[in-house]
Amino acid sequence: MILKQYYLSCLSHASYLIADESSRIAVIVDPQRDVDQYVVEAEQQDLQIRHVFLTHFHADFVSGHLELRKRTGAEIHLGAKARADYPFTPMSEGGTLDLGGVRFGILETPGHTPEGISILVYDLEKSTEKPQAVLTGDTLFIGDVGRPDLMASVGVTAKELAGEMYDTLHGKLLRLPDEVLVYPAHGAGSMCGKNLSTDTVSTIGDQRRLNYALQPMSRDEFVTMVTSDQPDAPAYFALDSTMNRQERSTLDESMERSLGRLPLDQVLRRVNAGAQLLDVRGPAEFAAGHMVDAVNIPLSGRFASWAGTLLDGKTPIIVIAPAGREEEVAMRLGRVGYDHVAGFLEGGMAAVEAEPDLIRSLDRITPHGLSQELASAKPPLVLDVRGPGEWESKRIEGSINLPLNRLSDRLDDVPRDRKFVVHCESGYRSSIAASLLQKAGVAGFFDLAGGLEAWETAKLRTIS
Repeated sequence: MILKQYYLSCLSHASYLIADESSRIAVIVDPQRDVDQYVVEAEQQDLQIRHVFLTHFHADFVSGHLELRKRTGAEIHLGAKARADYPFTPMSEGGTLDLGGVRFGILETPGHTPEGISILVYDLEKSTEKPQAVLTGDTLFIGDVGRPDLMASVGVTAKELAGEMYDTLHGKLLRLPDEVLVYPAHGAGSMCGKNLSTDTVSTIGDQRRLNYALQPMSRDEFVTMVTSDQPDAPAYFALDSTMNRQERSTLDESMERSLGRLPLDQVLRRVNAGAQLLDVRGPAEFAAGHMVDAVNIPLSGRFASWAGTLLDGKTPIIVIAPAGREEEVAMRLGRVGYDHVAGFLEGGMAAVEAEPDLIRSLDRITPHGLSQELASAKPPLVLDVRGPGEWESKRIEGSINLPLNRLSDRLDDVPRDRKFVVHCESGYRSSIAASLLQKAGVAGFFDLAGGLEAWETAKLRTIS
């Protein structure tokens, strides 16, 4: 048996290639939308990709099942409760798929979503009774379980799904032998849970001992626990879960439409008509000079997630990007279903140099500069745009917390009558926040260069 995990850090997403060495037939589970790596791997190992499984309709990325169907002719498999616009093979509890020496067994595991399945993987040369691994999708993570609150928009309550999650875990997954390997669809940083580990594989036994959500408790206690304190779900989750049900354009088709170069006059006309202007350069470059009303979401971090969180999912997007990185931008936006890129500014920021009225800059401050300002007679307010948990665990004394994902809805909470400094952990999120504040007409603030990491490197004090 061949089992390979692919981990996409910027989306905290794990996908899998599983193949039978004798028949050379391969299955892809929960693929990302850009599928070249699976196709290349199959060619290199002389494998044929015949099947693709989705453990459920993912909300945080667009799956590559239709792309694999187009490239390889693979048959799509979904849980029996799934409803989709494209042809698929429904997989019910106890169903199997045999590929010579490898068997896939199906557990229906609702809880995160109603149609969710987990996939038992048997290496038949080792055992026909005991699986070697279980691919748990977003049902069981390493250190956590899937959130049950994403289906409210279609009439399924979080409490109903949380109850089903409890039954799934205790009636099915926790009945597996301790040594069975657990391969989830996400790791730390995913918004599909609240306490995911940085590990990407574990065992049932270790999860039985260490996972807080699997400790002994009543069904009611479990429901209360997993429905409380979940992070805000980004707006693009609804878009992606819908796209994963639909017969839609493939990523290649979307990118072909997105990669046009637009001269400055066309960009200005489209922006004046309501298009969104996205600058994907790094924080220092953006601060030095950028177009009026541009939102900065640098490619260097969790770009697609923040784009999906902060940009409108339907309004055309025009991108300012470093030369040669246009395809990367379109591909990464396409991973979260943002296929509405209208084009790229031809020549990048160099095209704007002769138009100073179209250029803005951002004021930045060093950690030592901020320390001196805080010791002055009129210290600035420190606005921390990290998540609430990050702020509670460690922060600059006197700072207030206004998470980036809530900033646009809480602009009235931003001071207009005193200077302030915005910061995050590394300077990535604060640059995004600064661009949003400037676009909203807020002035008189600074961005802390390097964020809290630079502050601590300068040996300046934090509290908790």
